[in-house]
Amino acid sequence: MLISILGKINSFNEFVFGPVDALIAKLPASDWAIDAICDSIHLLPFLFFIFLLIEFLEFYYADKINSSLRKTGDFGVIIGSLASIFPQCGFSVMASSLYARRIVTRGTLIAVYLATSDEAIPVLLAIPQKAYFIIPIVGIKLFIAILMGYFIDLALHQKKFVPAENVHDEKIEEGCCKHDIAHGTKRELIIHPVVHTLNIFVFILAVTLILNFAMEHFTLTSIAGGRYTQILLASLAGLIPNCAVSIGLTMMLVKGTISFSVCIAGLLSNAGLGLLVLLKNNDFKDTMLIIFILFAISAVSGAAIEFLT
Repeated sequence: MLISILGKINSFNEFVFGPVDALIAKLPASDWAIDAICDSIHLLPFLFFIFLLIEFLEFYYADKINSSLRKTGDFGVIIGSLASIFPQCGFSVMASSLYARRIVTRGTLIAVYLATSDEAIPVLLAIPQKAYFIIPIVGIKLFIAILMGYFIDLALHQKKFVPAENVHDEKIEEGCCKHDIAHGTKRELIIHPVVHTLNIFVFILAVTLILNFAMEHFTLTSIAGGRYTQILLASLAGLIPNCAVSIGLTMMLVKGTISFSVCIAGLLSNAGLGLLVLLKNNDFKDTMLIIFILFAISAVSGAAIEFLT
């Protein structure tokens, strides 16, 4: 149903932006730059619609999900993974805060990181003709997240650290756009989607300009090395705590400049702002171990998908 709605918006979008495209075409710029500008502007209505919907769902249900995660016990990995599929900026941040206070296990935290989609799903939804990538991306990330989450906890014989009710320190963390993920207001239901849409638009425009320029002048696969080298690089890039990475990987997948396996490897290791919060609040050696595990799982998973396909 959502894809059908987005398809109708796309048709309306093409009609509305016709005059805008005509004006942009008159700019004294190369074709690759004009195409990048037009393509990026066309995504604005989609992005706003998607982020507005996400904001409403996050506002009314995020607290319930976070509260459930505290009380899940052995089901923390599954609930954390399922919740992380939802493309909102705060869940990996909240999971990092809970782990730093030893409320959830290491396996649950890594499962959340692996399942987190960040901006990949909204970007794909904004391009209806490429939305078919969503199901395999979500399915693979969810499978690997649950499998690895339980494996890590079983390997470490790790149970829940402390009863959730004994923890009273509720430290407030900020999500993207300086967004208060713990105490959002109804005023932000509109303001945050607008700000977030503009921020993501700038990222997409920058990435699209770079990709179009590179495709016009270079052969990306030749300068990036073989597929397995690209998987390693994507897994490393995914560790950068910034939504620009997931946007860049998704746009490169859409434009055919990287393979599905390379994209998956980068999206698996990309935990949004979660790693930044972990670096700030958790023991440094433990954080480095988590980052290494996250990288290793992402790289091996990407290589396995490449080998099997």
